[in-house]
Amino acid sequence: FTHIELMPVSEHPFDGSWGYQPIGLYAPSARFGDPDGLRRFIERAHATGIGVILDWVPAHFPSDVHGLARFDGTALYEHADPREGLHKDWDTLIYNFGRHEVLGYLAGNALYWLERYGADGLRVDAVASMLYRDYSRAPGEWVPNAHGGRENLEAVRFLRRVNELVASERPAAMMCAEESTAWPGVTTPVGEGGLGFRYKWNLGWMHDTLEYMKKDPVHRRHHQNQLTFGLVYAWSERFVLALSHDEVVHGKGSLAGKMPGDDWQKLANLRAYLAFMWTHPGKKLLFMGGEFAQWSEWNHDRALDWHLVDDPQHRGVQALVRDLNRLYRDEPALHRLDASPQGFEWIDHADHAASVLAFVRRDGEGAFVVVVCNFTPVSREGYRIGVPAPGWYRERVNTDSTYYGGSNAGNGAGVASEPVPMHGREHSIAL
Repeated sequence: FTHIELMPVSEHPFDGSWGYQPIGLYAPSARFGDPDGLRRFIERAHATGIGVILDWVPAHFPSDVHGLARFDGTALYEHADPREGLHKDWDTLIYNFGRHEVLGYLAGNALYWLERYGADGLRVDAVASMLYRDYSRAPGEWVPNAHGGRENLEAVRFLRRVNELVASERPAAMMCAEESTAWPGVTTPVGEGGLGFRYKWNLGWMHDTLEYMKKDPVHRRHHQNQLTFGLVYAWSERFVLALSHDEVVHGKGSLAGKMPGDDWQKLANLRAYLAFMWTHPGKKLLFMGGEFAQWSEWNHDRALDWHLVDDPQHRGVQALVRDLNRLYRDEPALHRLDASPQGFEWIDHADHAASVLAFVRRDGEGAFVVVVCNFTPVSREGYRIGVPAPGWYRERVNTDSTYYGGSNAGNGAGVASEPVPMHGREHSIAL
């Protein structure tokens, strides 16, 4: 991996909030050591070539009396009107983004983590809750903006200001938005009317594809659009495909646990899903434990189930993630044009009956990778797909390899194309 991302490290009163209800934005939590320890941690990561991204929470803060709530006896950092200042979902207080002092406090904090601790970027939590005044509110429970709309114009100004400031002072830093709606231009530069983030988490892709993978393979033929819909809007933003902590808690099950079938089939499904994710346009984020197929949900009170890596099946998933990362790094076609339609081309997305997808990734300079995914346990003998050019097609990754814990159905070293027309192309390969 190139980076690790930490859930919020700011001081927070409740362990169960995982840091997402920070009470001391400028204080690294004493749970994990002193401030110098955080600096050493980031420096050690940098020494091994790994960047560090911190989750950052400027959307809200807890109402504890030893925090910012009614700091001088009045609503200083928050809104006095609960229709603007109370976050009902989390019982927290919302910053008053219309106050210059609050903007200074928060913008300074963004730079604080980047400058004082050397963080390489910030993932901004709950951006959607900041952008809309009616977020999670019923009619009559929110106050419209000056134009009568639902957009939080002050929060928009704040986000643009922070992203401009970071771009000016720390141009290499990555600002990532966890934004769950279709707000336009999240990753468009501020000068062009956007919010100015570098990346946006693709929560729609996450939801659709996980819903697909949960289904018994016999039913997937009726839901193939859940895999393909993400390509309809893939170029509207610069996306991160995020499988985060939110997807492996609160009864949702682990990634491996979501998959259908017995244990062997669950891991085979997971391997196919991870390969689809790594070859799909968009950067990749995987929550810890997913890389070796942890069975249990994440629990903040205990360690990961590292003993599973002693099991050949789980070690196989870990080996696959390693090899996918190497392939992703070594093949520019898989990452260079991630946010451009020039980097992607469908071969066939219409074979619903077989639950097969085939597409091409391109690097813009002539090189390409062909990706074929079979989302059923049925081996397709002599399955023919059209290819962009004649020649020998080397098999780079086969998720069914025995090396990864599979049954070893595959194409050996590779396969030569034949002048047999298929999918509107003059040449094809039989897999």
